Amino acid sequence: MNGADVAFMLASSALVMFMTPGLALFYGGLVRRKNVLSTMMQSFICLGLVSLIWFIYGYSLAFGPDHGGLIGDLSYLFMKGVGLEPGPPADNIPHLLFAAFQLMFAIITPALITGAFAERIRFSAYLVFTALWLTFVYLPLCHWVWGGGWLGKFGALDFAGGTVIHIASGASALAAALVIGPRLGYKREPFHPHNLPLTIIGAGILWFGWFGFNAGSALAADKIAVLAFMNTQLAAGVAAFSWALAEWVYQGKPTTLGAASGAVAGLVAITPAAGFVPVWAGVIIGLIAGVICYLAVLLKTKLGYDDALDVVGVHGVGGFFGALATGIFCSTAANPGGAQGLIFGNTKQFLVQAIGATASVIYCFVLSYLLFKVVDVLIGLRVDRESEVQGLDLSEHGEAGYTF
Repeated sequence: MNGADVAFMLASSALVMFMTPGLALFYGGLVRRKNVLSTMMQSFICLGLVSLIWFIYGYSLAFGPDHGGLIGDLSYLFMKGVGLEPGPPADNIPHLLFAAFQLMFAIITPALITGAFAERIRFSAYLVFTALWLTFVYLPLCHWVWGGGWLGKFGALDFAGGTVIHIASGASALAAALVIGPRLGYKREPFHPHNLPLTIIGAGILWFGWFGFNAGSALAADKIAVLAFMNTQLAAGVAAFSWALAEWVYQGKPTTLGAASGAVAGLVAITPAAGFVPVWAGVIIGLIAGVICYLAVLLKTKLGYDDALDVVGVHGVGGFFGALATGIFCSTAANPGGAQGLIFGNTKQFLVQAIGATASVIYCFVLSYLLFKVVDVLIGLRVDRESEVQGLDLSEHGEAGYTF
């Protein structure tokens, strides 16, 4: 066991945990004032609900011994056998620390989906959906990619969660928007962010935490962690610039919201590739991600679905592009012993990435759609009209974000 690696992974785990409150601030500033607390609560409560599920059976199903390439077993139920000694898949840190690091990923993923149905879902329905979604969507997909399942064996690369976190949340967000339907007044009245400084602070916290997200996925304080760290910074910064530039060209003015959204798009796109590609590729990925995610957000209005906070355009499209870009730019020069990508003559890796990403989109969308329908039948997904007009802060939680 390596003490430097243990310290590094403890810090990385804490950084990833900090991303969920950062997401709460990011989303909270984007909604109307009457929904700020309810929106933040949907992210913050995942720190509790998902932690409990992870302890009881979540980690076991995701990382327990493989069954048919589809799911783990219950060997680690209630964290049995997950102790302080090194254990699979990392032999340099305690098994319990690896489980803690992965828990932070599981926490933020369902929180990302909340941006799609902001300002209109019942809190009780959200809790039930999150528990079901984590069980039937996240845990199997996590096992497929990282836990010894079929996608990992197939050769699909996902360094830090482009598929497991971002494609999963983006595809599920599309299902959410379609099942729950648009907010009252959608396309007839403006839905302006009520507090952009809050959103910028949240974006900064997300960016800061993402260094733990990506560099920590090396599972060691080594050269690959350094590569992932630098790629994270370059892609985020370049994407913030390219989104703002595209916005400037298209609508005549660059916005702070555009720069913040672009940074997140770059972070999403580099996530699956961070430890696999050279730094010049990180710049290209960020440059393209800022533009295509901006265009995807514009396309939302034309397609007519109300993804309130652009989860599909940023996380879904960004994650899918990042998975493909990994298959294009991955390099053994950057990651010795890894795979070569399309530009180095390996067409197979690109095809594997495309198949893996497409299969993940289909699985997450279909299962999420069905789960939303089930929850709607059981307890009802959406607040009533009066509650939506009043705002979810008061109707669902009896609180107000601002008293002045």
